[in-house]
Amino acid sequence: MVIWLAATSRVVANQVDAPALDSDALLVESYRHSPAGVHAKSKRHAKHSAAEFMPIPCLSKTVSHGPIRHNRSRRFYALSNKQLMNPSNPIAEPTSAPASAIGTPASNFIRDIVIRDLETNKFAGRVQMRFPPEPNGYLHLGHAKSICLNFGLSAEFGGKTNLRFDDTNPEKEEQEYVDSIMRDVRWLGFDWEDRMYYASNYFDQLYEWAVQLIEADKAYVDDLSAEEIRKTRGTLTESGTNSPYRDRSMEENLDLFERMRKGEFPDGSRTLRAKIDMSSPNLNMRDPVMYRILHAEHHRTGNKWCIYPLYDFAHGQSDSIEKVTHSICTLEFEDHRPLYNWFIEQLGIFHSQQIEFDRLNLTYTILSKRRLLQLVNEGRVRGWDDPRMPTLSAVRRRGYTPEALRNFCASLGVSKTNGIIELAMLEHFQREDLNKRALRVMAVLRPLKVVIDNYPESQVEQMDSINNPEDASAGTRKVPFSRVLYIERDDFRENPPKQFYRLSLGREVRLRYGYFITCTNVVKAANGEVIEVHCTYDPATRGGNAPDGRKVKSTIHWVSAAHAIPAEVRLYETLFLKEDPNDVEEGKDWTDNLNPNSLDIVNEAKLEPSLANAQIGTLYQFERLGYFCVDPDSKPGALVFNRTVALKDTWAKVEKRSGK
Repeated sequence: MVIWLAATSRVVANQVDAPALDSDALLVESYRHSPAGVHAKSKRHAKHSAAEFMPIPCLSKTVSHGPIRHNRSRRFYALSNKQLMNPSNPIAEPTSAPASAIGTPASNFIRDIVIRDLETNKFAGRVQMRFPPEPNGYLHLGHAKSICLNFGLSAEFGGKTNLRFDDTNPEKEEQEYVDSIMRDVRWLGFDWEDRMYYASNYFDQLYEWAVQLIEADKAYVDDLSAEEIRKTRGTLTESGTNSPYRDRSMEENLDLFERMRKGEFPDGSRTLRAKIDMSSPNLNMRDPVMYRILHAEHHRTGNKWCIYPLYDFAHGQSDSIEKVTHSICTLEFEDHRPLYNWFIEQLGIFHSQQIEFDRLNLTYTILSKRRLLQLVNEGRVRGWDDPRMPTLSAVRRRGYTPEALRNFCASLGVSKTNGIIELAMLEHFQREDLNKRALRVMAVLRPLKVVIDNYPESQVEQMDSINNPEDASAGTRKVPFSRVLYIERDDFRENPPKQFYRLSLGREVRLRYGYFITCTNVVKAANGEVIEVHCTYDPATRGGNAPDGRKVKSTIHWVSAAHAIPAEVRLYETLFLKEDPNDVEEGKDWTDNLNPNSLDIVNEAKLEPSLANAQIGTLYQFERLGYFCVDPDSKPGALVFNRTVALKDTWAKVEKRSGK
C-alpha cells in the first residue's frame, strides 16, 4: 500500500489581534513558523532511495477568499509499506513515518498539542473531544476529515469523543439530517457510545449564563435591527459605534430579556449582545449578538423557546459543560477564538481550548452544505445521495469504502494552512482499497457482437475464472463461453491506428480465460457502422495460452450473448468542469461551472450471469473498466450499477497524446 504524507510549504500569518498565548497557543505559533510549517522543501528528501521515498509532483493551487487571493501550496509524497490505519480497526494508532524519511516531524500539530497537554497534566490526564455538526444538511468529505481527527486522536490517547448536534437554528434543522449524521459517523467506523448530546440540551443553562452576564454588566438588550447593527459595527480599518441602547440599566436589560423569552416581541425586533469593545481590531469582539428572537418550532424542544443562542455563545459553553479538553474547529473560526475565550472567562466556567486546523478542499468539488443544498433544491442533482455529490451518503452509494476514506484522511496531515487536495489522490486510496476487496467479473458496457464461425453452434463451455488475484481465498467461478459473444465496441477497430493492439481485421487477440481469436470479416449497417464481427478461434489455446508459444499483444474481456444479463450502468465524471468551481467569469456564478456530462447512463450493458443475484451495495471490479457498486435503485431482473472509480486506460492516454 502507498501512504501519502503532506508537508506544508507555505504558511500565512495570523490576521487579527491575538490574545496572550498560553503554552499550547505558543506551540501552534511555533509550528507555523517552523521548518515543517514553512519550508517543507522536496530537496531535503533527495538522499532517500526511490523505493523508500518517492516524490510526487507538487500540487499547487490558488484558493480564493473573497477579494483577496492567497496562494496555498502543499507537496505530497508517497511512502511505501507504511500502514496508517488498520482497516479492521479504524481507531488503531497510525504508524508515523520516521523523521529521517521526511526531514521534519509528522504533520499533525494538534497531536503535538495533545501530547504536550498530557505531559504537563493540563487537563488531569484527560482527552475529551467532540464532533459538533449542525443538523442543517448531510455531512460531506470535509466532515470526514474532522470526524477522523476527533475520534482518531481521542482513541489514540485513551480519550473520548462526543457527538453533539449544534441545533440552535430551528429554521434550517431537521430530524432527517440528525439521522443521516448518525448513520454517516457510524459508517465511517466510529462510535460515540452513550455520549450523544444536543446544544438544545443546554438551553436552560445558556439562558441562566446570559442572565449572569447581564447582571455583571457584560451583556445588554439592543433594539437596533440587524441592518443597523451591521452599519454600526465598523470595518477592518474603522472602529464601530456604540449602540444607543448599550447603557441600559441592568434592571431594564433583565426585564427585556425575560420578556424576549416569553415571546412578547416580534422576530428581529431585539437581540441580546455581549458588551465587549466596539473599537476592537477583531470584529468578532465588537459587541457580538448572543441571542435573537425567532418564533420557530424546534425539532426537539418544540415551541418552548422563541429566543435562540447564536453559535458563538452556544459553542464554547457547550464545550465547557461537556468538559471538552480540545475543541477542534476549521480555520475560519480562528478569529472567533478570542470571543470563545472571553465568554468562558467571564462566566468563570471550565476552560476548554479551541484549536483551529486546515479544512479539506478538493479539486472539482464544492464542500459547502449551503451550496450543496442549493444543488438539491434546484434539482441539479438527484438528491443528497446522488453519487456525483461529495456527501458521505453519496460516496457510500457510489461505492466508496470507509476504510479508504479513513486512510485518505489520515494521509492529509493537520496544519494551519488551507490547501487544495487533488481529487486524484482520493481516488487513489479508493483504488488501493477496492483492489484488495472487490470481486472481478466481466461486463460489457457498449456491446459489439462477435461470432466465432468455427466454434460449434450448440456448445457451451464453463471457463474457470479468478475472483480476485489479490485474495486467493476468494476462489474461482465458472463463466459460460459460447459461439456468440459480446465485446466492448472500443475493443475493435476496422482500420486500427498505430499502437492499437486490440481486435481488428486479420489480428489475433486473447479472450480473457477463453481462447485466441482472429478477426476474419465484419457486417455493417446501412450507415457503414460495424454491427457484427466474425472470427475464428484456435481450440488449442483454451485458457488463454498457445502450446506453440506464440504471443498476442492484447487481452480483451467478453460475455456470452446467450447467457448475458442486462443492466443499467451509471458512469460518473466530476460534477464541475473546473478544478476550482468558484473560478467564474464576471457576470456568472459557480453553477455555470457545473459539468453537463457528469452523468452518462448506459442502458444496454451486458453482464456475466454470476451477477444475476448481486446484492445492493456489493462492490465489483468490471475487468478492464473500473470498480462498480450495485445501486439501491436495482430490482430483480433490473440491476443498476454505479461506477465508483475508473481504471487507468492506457489506450485512452495514447489517443489523447496523439490528439485523436
